Amino acid sequence: MFLKRSPLFPSYICVLLTFSFFSFHLYLLTTLFPLAYIIGAQPLCSQLVGLSQGQKKLCQLYQDHMQYIGEGAKTGIRECQYQFRHRRWNCSTVDNSSDLCHWRAPSSLWLNAAGVVNAVSRACREGELSSCGCSRAARPKDLPRDWLWGGCGDNLNYGYRFSREFVDAREREKSFPKGSHENARLLMNLHNNEAGRRIVSDLAHVSCKCHGVSGSCSLKTCWLQLADFRKVGDALKEKYDSAVAMKLNSRGKLVQMHSRFNPPTNHDLVYIEQSPDYCLKNQSTGSLGTVGRLCNKTSEGMDGCELMCCGRGYDQYKAQIVERCHCKFHWCCYVKCKRCTKIVDQFVCK
Repeated sequence: MFLKRSPLFPSYICVLLTFSFFSFHLYLLTTLFPLAYIIGAQPLCSQLVGLSQGQKKLCQLYQDHMQYIGEGAKTGIRECQYQFRHRRWNCSTVDNSSDLCHWRAPSSLWLNAAGVVNAVSRACREGELSSCGCSRAARPKDLPRDWLWGGCGDNLNYGYRFSREFVDAREREKSFPKGSHENARLLMNLHNNEAGRRIVSDLAHVSCKCHGVSGSCSLKTCWLQLADFRKVGDALKEKYDSAVAMKLNSRGKLVQMHSRFNPPTNHDLVYIEQSPDYCLKNQSTGSLGTVGRLCNKTSEGMDGCELMCCGRGYDQYKAQIVERCHCKFHWCCYVKCKRCTKIVDQFVCK
């Protein structure tokens, strides 16, 4: 069966994984060593690995934001792992070394950019940040006149702007010759980061709460609310699978490689190189390979043994799993289940 390679080549090189390592390091500092966070901005910012100079300056200016940047990046990483769980590259990396500039992975920094928008916007709403509060978004024109526009919505405008400043800072600090491959990669990164943020913005919706005697809903209060991040991940995964091939033109700008298709918008993902197949472990591409990966014997998709194992074959073995069973609903109102053990066949790539 012909395998169509995933379009988004590992073009962020150390950007994605440095940012991912940074978010994990930030989590350790703010959770396990809170004094580093409380003492002042300088200790926290100087201990973080992988920040560019511009990001360090933003860290020092917005110390209280850093926890939520880390949470947003981790949200993006977790969503990446979920969305790519059935692909040969499943958002994993070769090792946990801090030498991240030798790692490469498919371009999923756009999920981190989206995750930062999500986390910072909600932190504003919850009063966790000193420089922002509830959303000040304008009242939608189609909202019924007798409904109140207020409440405390997610501050999408602030989260969007801060994510753009922080996540894009690394790329904007770089300087490459105009027609170089490195400059093409930089432009691609900035475009895809913006696409990730636009999807979060597009999926935000108006949420309302009823007021009135005995729930009569004679009055409603409405506010702006971000979508569940799984919806963002689903939308970005669709964009990933339909990403547009780009190239540099003579003026050093990214243009569409195949002009017969519609040009990409700010909401679309783009790529400049095809990805490797990720069949075998490869330090230079960040691939763990698929040796030892579970596969689905009956599937013809990417999770099937034929494609997942790259034609190398697979081993079958018995495994014992524990799952919930014999569930009963009890009044009122909970479900109680037993735990059952069963033996199943599992298939692992050679």
